[in-house]
Amino acid sequence: MRVWFNRSFSSVHTAIDLIRQADTGERFTIIHSNPNPKSPVARVAHAFHLEPTGLATPEYIDWCVAFCREHQVEIFVPGREATAIAGVHARFEEVGTRVLSAASEASLQLIHDKARFYAETDLPVAPVAEFRHFEDAAGFEAAWDLLRRRHAKLCVKPSHSIYGLGFAVLDETRNSAELLMAGAEYHVSLADFRAGLARLGGFRSMLLMEYLDGREYSVDCVGDAGRLVTAVVRRKSNQAGAGQRIDQRQDILDATAQLCRTHGLNGIFNVQFREAAGKPRLLEINPRMSGGIGMACVAGPNLPYIALRGFADGFDAVDVTPVRNGIRVAELARAVELV
Repeated sequence: MRVWFNRSFSSVHTAIDLIRQADTGERFTIIHSNPNPKSPVARVAHAFHLEPTGLATPEYIDWCVAFCREHQVEIFVPGREATAIAGVHARFEEVGTRVLSAASEASLQLIHDKARFYAETDLPVAPVAEFRHFEDAAGFEAAWDLLRRRHAKLCVKPSHSIYGLGFAVLDETRNSAELLMAGAEYHVSLADFRAGLARLGGFRSMLLMEYLDGREYSVDCVGDAGRLVTAVVRRKSNQAGAGQRIDQRQDILDATAQLCRTHGLNGIFNVQFREAAGKPRLLEINPRMSGGIGMACVAGPNLPYIALRGFADGFDAVDVTPVRNGIRVAELARAVELV
C-alpha cells in the first residue's frame, strides 16, 4: 500500500521511522515530498520527491491530485495545506486516493482560530483560561481593565499561531532591557507592549488571557472519526534535562475523549493542557503530530503506525499496546550525514 506524506513539520521524520519499525511485513511503501532536496526525511522514506514552491493553495491542491494519480498513492497524509485538502477529499477519491485528515475542513478552521475555538468550547472538566480578544490598543486596554481585576498575572498570544510563537507573559514591573538581562523567556514589558500597540494602530487578532502557572501536559492521540482509540499523556518538567513523566490522568483523558467526539478528530492529533490550582485547563488542539511524538511512543503504543494501520484496515485489525504509566521519557539529538 503506497502512502504519501507531503511537506510537514519535522516530526514527520519520527513518524515515518516509527511506522517502518512496526511494519515488519512491509505492508506500506512510504513516499515523502519536500521542496528541500536535502530534507532529512528522505533518509527514512522508501521514495522521495521534490515539491514545487510558490504555488497558491488551489494550484498546490491540483499538484497534489496529479501526484497521487501519477504515483498511485492509496493513502495521503497531508501536512502542508491540510485544512484546505480536508475539504476536497472527493477529488482525491476520483484518482483512487483516501485522505487521512485530522478533522473536517470546518473543524480544522475552528481549531486554528483560537479566539473562536475558546469561545465555542464547553469543557467543564478542563475549561479554557478566561480571555478577551483584541485587535487594537483600545481593545487591549478594555480587556486589561476587565481581566486584571480578576487575575494576578495575564499573558498574550495570537489567535493564529503554532509552536507558541507570539506568546508572552506581561511583566508589570520590568522593562525590556531588564527582562533581557534576567534571561526571562516568553516575557514582555507591559509598558513597552502598550507603547508598541499605540504605534501599530491595527494588527493581527490577539488574545489577552489569564496566565496559568501550573504544570503542562501534552497528550498524543489516535482518533477514529471522533472515537479516541488511544492517548499518551506526557507531563512536562520545569527542570532542564529532567525529561517528561507519563501521567495517565483520568480527568485529562476524559477531556481529550470529549474533544475528540466534539470535533470528529481522526488519525494522529495532540492536545495541550496546563494546570491552575491543581486542575487541568485546555490550551489548544494541534490537529497533527506533536514534536514529542517519539517520547509518547516510548510508553508503548506506536501511534503513527496505529493511526495508519487503523485507517487502512479498520481498528479491529490493530493491536493497541497498553500505556506504561509512570515512566520517565526524554529525547536525545543525534547527528547524521545528509545525502
